[in-house]
Amino acid sequence: MGHLDHAAYGWLTPALSYVMASLGAALGLRCTVRALAATTGASRRNWLLTAASAIGTGIWTMHFVAMLGFHVTGTEIRYNVPLTILSLLVAMIVVGAGVFAVGYGKDRGRALVLGGLTTGLGVASMHYLGMAALRLHGSVSYEPLTVGLSVAIAVVAATAALWAALNIKSPVAVAVASLVMGAAVSSMHYTGMLAVAVEVTPSDEALPGVTAMQFIFPLAVGLGSYLFITSAFVALSPTADEREASAMASADLRLGERGATAPAG
Repeated sequence: MGHLDHAAYGWLTPALSYVMASLGAALGLRCTVRALAATTGASRRNWLLTAASAIGTGIWTMHFVAMLGFHVTGTEIRYNVPLTILSLLVAMIVVGAGVFAVGYGKDRGRALVLGGLTTGLGVASMHYLGMAALRLHGSVSYEPLTVGLSVAIAVVAATAALWAALNIKSPVAVAVASLVMGAAVSSMHYTGMLAVAVEVTPSDEALPGVTAMQFIFPLAVGLGSYLFITSAFVALSPTADEREASAMASADLRLGERGATAPAG
């Protein structure tokens, strides 16, 4: 059996992956809150699409940043590019289905259960698809009970996060919810990694695929930048309530000006 090291760079990769998961969750929850408050169909759809891409990107970046610290004694590790990209698309599409179920669900309770289940399964399928992209000298096997536990954690975490989006409005509460969601997604990842066993078959043959630094690292940096830029944009764009208040203030101002310029009679 190969010795597995899940944090070859110490606390750097787990801490950074937690930050990415929390940032994606914070942006996703904020966008879902904005979607539920949207007055037009197009605005709601756009906010939900941004929420899905943010949560999906955050989860994917979290997984692969954590994987930068994954080393196996006796073999190098490479990644299959098409499967790695597919895992990102699956994360966005399945999380999108869950977020839209909540955004358009008439019955809040049913929408929450459906959305949480879908989003959680999206998180889990992204994780295991990402793991399927691993190429190493040997075979990878999983302990089924621990895999089941990791999927359960993903579903509970996603349901809790979506519940927060439906019921929590204040930025402080959203921030706390996203830190909890980040912790849950990270614990799902490391629970899933505990299920892994690798039987190393030493070999001098070149492995197919690319190294983490050639492909995963640049992609994670790019997606991380997308999350930071989108977060800044969302934080700075006015909410529906702020727009309403500003419209009312300018209407009052116009009325006041009209009153001032009206001829005295």
